Amino acid sequence: MCAVLGSQGGENQDMGVRSELCVFDRNSDPGLDELTELAAVLCNADYAYLGWMDYNRLWFRSRYGFRGSDQPRAATACQWMLEKGQPLLIADASQDPRFPPTGIPLPNADPCLSYAGVPLLSGDMQIVGTLAMLARTPDRFKPEHLTLLETLGRQVVTRLELYSRIRMQEQAQRQRQRTERALAIERCFVAATLDSIPALVTVLDTAGRVVRMNEPCSQLTGISLAHAIGLPFVEEFLEERDRSWVVSKLRDAVVGQGSGPHETAWRGVGGSSRRVSWTLRPLQGPTGEIQYLIVSGQDVTDQRAMEKALLSSEIRYREMVENSLGFVFTCSMEGRVTSLNAFTAETLGYRPEDMVGRMLTELMDATGVATFQDCLNTVETDEEWQGALSLRRSDGVYRRFAVHSRSMQLAGERSFAIVHGMDVTEQYEAEEALHLATRQRELILESVGDGIFGIDLDGKVTFINEAGASTLGYAPERITGRDLHELIHHSHADGTPYSRSTSPILQALRRAEPIRMRDEVFWRRNGSAIQVEYSANPLLEDGQVSGMVVAFQDVSERRRLERMKDEFISTVSHELRTPLTSLRASLGLIQSGALDKRPEKQRQMVEMAIGNCDRLTRLVNDILDFDGAEKRRLPLDREPVEAIDLLRRAADVAHGAATKARMEFRIDAKASPVFADSERVMRVLNELVTNAIKFSPPGTTIQLSAQDVAGSGPDDSASGTREVCFMVADEGRGIAPEKLERIFEPFHQGDASDSRALGGTGLGLALCRSIVEQHGGRIWAESELGNGSRFLFTLPAASFVDPAK
Repeated sequence: MCAVLGSQGGENQDMGVRSELCVFDRNSDPGLDELTELAAVLCNADYAYLGWMDYNRLWFRSRYGFRGSDQPRAATACQWMLEKGQPLLIADASQDPRFPPTGIPLPNADPCLSYAGVPLLSGDMQIVGTLAMLARTPDRFKPEHLTLLETLGRQVVTRLELYSRIRMQEQAQRQRQRTERALAIERCFVAATLDSIPALVTVLDTAGRVVRMNEPCSQLTGISLAHAIGLPFVEEFLEERDRSWVVSKLRDAVVGQGSGPHETAWRGVGGSSRRVSWTLRPLQGPTGEIQYLIVSGQDVTDQRAMEKALLSSEIRYREMVENSLGFVFTCSMEGRVTSLNAFTAETLGYRPEDMVGRMLTELMDATGVATFQDCLNTVETDEEWQGALSLRRSDGVYRRFAVHSRSMQLAGERSFAIVHGMDVTEQYEAEEALHLATRQRELILESVGDGIFGIDLDGKVTFINEAGASTLGYAPERITGRDLHELIHHSHADGTPYSRSTSPILQALRRAEPIRMRDEVFWRRNGSAIQVEYSANPLLEDGQVSGMVVAFQDVSERRRLERMKDEFISTVSHELRTPLTSLRASLGLIQSGALDKRPEKQRQMVEMAIGNCDRLTRLVNDILDFDGAEKRRLPLDREPVEAIDLLRRAADVAHGAATKARMEFRIDAKASPVFADSERVMRVLNELVTNAIKFSPPGTTIQLSAQDVAGSGPDDSASGTREVCFMVADEGRGIAPEKLERIFEPFHQGDASDSRALGGTGLGLALCRSIVEQHGGRIWAESELGNGSRFLFTLPAASFVDPAK
């Protein structure tokens, strides 16, 4: 059904009418579908529909002869009919300029040339939609068809209004049921609430008769709710002496004037009398008249008894406080002293009369003032406060007091704070000293490089410093509280289990004696073992063992260096003993005169002795040069030198050894001059060439080359710095990949057996690396087992170096 869209107000009104008539309901309605089909049949129409229209679209509520839920508003004939709000008849749409030449469009249907439509009017003459007929041929509809459509339209509106009334009745019925349920819930909630609160609550009518009372009130009076309803409140609840003036208060409440709090005696269970503090409040009805009176109160019998007992014991209390050796005083909520005992005044160095009326904050520093204000704020909310206050004595010395404060209020007086405590200055200073000592211990533990941890009698870690936790791969909090043995000491170095009974640490704990272990292992979090040395000492408290303190060191690197030292001593001993033995034999033969008649043999022995002396000299020089290079003390005499000259000199020096080994050199140098110490560079090249000859089979070729490369530093590509890369390549057995880096470390060789079979100290390549790095270059090796090795190093090109540097 189609709505008229006029002014904003008219639109809202139409929308409300359509909403009430369920126009927006798009569900199929057989009744409306039958009326639409009947209209189409009676009018001999090809298509028919009931619809409503918004700003942009026409929505079909019921349709005949076509499928579709909506179409654009501008394409419909209904919008022209609804402009005037009157029936519209179009004989031939192809001749009508408002429509395309083909006719009036319709979703999923042929264009139509004939149209007849009437507005649907509600009871208050509001347009809620349209009923329209369409035909593919012209002149299908006549004026009498419009009359027929108006009659059927009224039937449509009547059906919609019937739907609306049924829906409104259903909604009213549901609303009434919800209201009744809500009222029932509200009544139950009010009753449960009244019975659950500790206050006394009684509801009276305007005549003063009981209508309702809660469970606490029933328990106080001993009257059940069933028996209480209708009883006069004044006569049944109150003592006779209070009835007259309470009746006047009830009359005032009936006219809207509440009163209270009042305190009277109520009749209790078994004729007892209870003191009740209560108020009276009127309760208005929906029309504003007073319907009920609410009496709410609290049984204060016990409270009044306590107050009486407190008042009666005030003198005894004052005497007790005055003569006590505790720190006791009272003050107002503003912090002004109102009373104090003699001990408090004496402790502070004042007379009691000098302190009364004085602001306590006058004896405090800024921090103390803030703390005391927090104390007063807390006790003012009826909560207790515990803490420490520092007060200045008359001699200027501060004393620290641990105090407990709470508020108190006597009848007819303002509330005040009562504070009692004790002087804890010495205890506080001792605790501060202990805290300082503890902090110093923690700082010491964190500053040492060794790992330190403690265990209790069950073997669980009680503390560990950062260095120890880091060595074991844990955060300190992840290891504290866990079993030491199961965590880091569960296995030997070979992986076999380490029983608790044989654990040295746990044995020392049981025997309460210190131990020191050298060759042990602890296990890291990642499952790897570390070699450690540790000492464990009992932790004594009052002469009793309470645990153990263990200090340990990771000695993995030390053990590695010791092994390297042993290998070096063994290698150097061999390197020294071999030439010395030969030297001694040669000189011995010459000295004995056995070779006096054989001058050639004697000369050979002399040459052998000189060669062994040179060998010893090179060994000592290697050791001294390595030590100097490691300490960056090697003097460098840098100057530009041709790379090809260095390669040729290296080949010339090794020519004899290469010829003897049936090897040849191939030199390829297309490089710039380098800025370097030629003698130091020759030392590197000689070492690399000697190794190539030593580890290559006879009949192979050793390649020496140099070429320009871009700088390897992080800023070199931008600055244009260039380097020269030298290479010594052989065709030997190669080096295992995992040893390519380690061969440049001191005392390391590709194969440990090489030091015996081929000689050498293991310092050559380490010395090469130091020399190259001191020049600002780098050295590395590339190799595959069985395919030879390539040793490469870089030096700065002379054209890119400022000699002044």
